[in-house]
Amino acid sequence: DSDVERPDISFDDVGGMDSVKEEIRMKIIHPLEHPEIFQAYGKKIGGGILMYGPPGCGKTYLARATAGEVNANFLSVGLHDVLNMYIGQSESNLHELFEMARENQPCVLFFDEVDALGASRSDMRHSSSRQLINQFLAEMDGVNASNEGVLILAATNAPWHLDSAFRRPGRFDRIIFVPPPDRHARRAILEILLQDKPVEKIEYDKIARKTEGFSGADLKAIVDLAVEAKLSEAMRAGHPGAITTGDLLTSLKRLTPTTKEWFATARNYALYANQSGIYDEILAFLKLTR
Repeated sequence: DSDVERPDISFDDVGGMDSVKEEIRMKIIHPLEHPEIFQAYGKKIGGGILMYGPPGCGKTYLARATAGEVNANFLSVGLHDVLNMYIGQSESNLHELFEMARENQPCVLFFDEVDALGASRSDMRHSSSRQLINQFLAEMDGVNASNEGVLILAATNAPWHLDSAFRRPGRFDRIIFVPPPDRHARRAILEILLQDKPVEKIEYDKIARKTEGFSGADLKAIVDLAVEAKLSEAMRAGHPGAITTGDLLTSLKRLTPTTKEWFATARNYALYANQSGIYDEILAFLKLTR
């Protein structure tokens, strides 16, 4: 079951991602901190941001940090919280989750894998799936209840499967590409991952340079492998040894970035199914032109 929580992390705990944080500040954080300025221009506090990009790049963590940054409640919704085999039950579950967010505002309502809940209606064979999307759109539009103070964030690895109706104004009208971390961000992530572990003069810049294209989850896998190797050593030696740059480079040799496959798919959508320019950020990242 989904529970409302009050996250104790903020943007300071998120490595890099400066442009993504700035978008979220403009859309979500500044309106909450200065409501009178936004209201003077007739802007409501709320609306939605859709974050997309390869898996393991910190979209969920960023959503939680957004709530922590403004001291708001956080409600995270997964597929199992909504989908139900009985007719009408999925819509009812979705309505209850929106109601929970409204009762606990200011609240960041976060939908993970939103493409599975809001898959394009033209791809659907079942009317029940269409009804769920219609319910989702009605809840986002605040048809029967105000969404003032409810900030809707969603993450997807496959934005091309999301029904285009979700991208209309007042819904997910800001769409942000969350790329794999750049070198500066990779260094920051590695420092965070190793901060409570016994280490010996780690050459963070060297490892950051060698991990181009690695996601945050991939970097965690490097550290986990190094820790496992050190644990085996420590058990034999009878005392813990420090993790070195060499240990991390040895782990790195065993891994390849998981983002490669995602970019192969994304590249095709960006080149051949990008009429609205929605995927221009992917092209810019890959240094391609249409």
